[in-house]
Formats: sequence, structure tokens, C-alpha cells
Amino acid sequence: MTQSVEAETFYEEIGGFETFRRIVARFYEGVATDEVLRPMYPEEDLGPAEQRFLHFLVQYWGGPTTYSDERGHPRLRMRHAPFRVDAEARDRWLTHFRAGLDAVELTPEQDERFWAYVTHAANFMINT
Repeated sequence: MTQSVEAETFYEEIGGFETFRRIVARFYEGVATDEVLRPMYPEEDLGPAEQRFLHFLVQYWGGPTTYSDERGHPRLRMRHAPFRVDAEARDRWLTHFRAGLDAVELTPEQDERFWAYVTHAANFMINT
């Protein structure tokens, strides 16, 4: 008799949707008052951008595929191309994301894994 054991995703490992929601909410609290980043969000209400980012991260880390179901392939560089993303914007973005990670209780290993990903992604977005 064999037993099927599914590997837990990182999404599940760190607490699922609620953990991601808290990270992204804290991130957008910072973005809302950031004079460099806020102009990159043309919508008056940051809510739709917050939801898109939340669903992207949830899907990336093994949660529901809501992002792709609603928006298709992420095409991150293309979607960010209209905005001037330089080292200062990257650093501010990472500052706010760091606050988001600090707002949840991840293990040092989980935090390091998440931080490595977002640092790489932030560097990848630089276009100026």
C-alpha cells in the first residue's frame, strides 16, 4: 500500500492567502505616500493594483491561479515598461516590501527565500 503525499507549497507553508494579503497591504501603505513610486500608479485608488500584485504573488508561490485566470501571462517587464524604474525606485520598492515581510511572522529561512525572490525581481525591473 502506497500513500500519496503532496508537497506543501511555499504559499501554504507561510500561511496562505492571509499572510500574502498582510504583506501586500503593508507594502501598499508605503507606496501610497512614496513620492517616487506613487506616480507609477495612475489609478486614483491603489486597490486594483494591490489586488493584482496580491494575486500575482499568491500564484507565483503556489496558491490559486487567479492572476493568470484574470490577466493572462504576467509579462512583468512589458507591464512596467511605461514607467521609469531606476535604482532609486527599486530601493524604495524594496524598502516597502521589506516592511511587508517584517509585518508577518516568517521563519528566517522563509524570509530569506521570499526576500531573495523580490530582490531579484526588483533588479530585473530596472529599465533606466
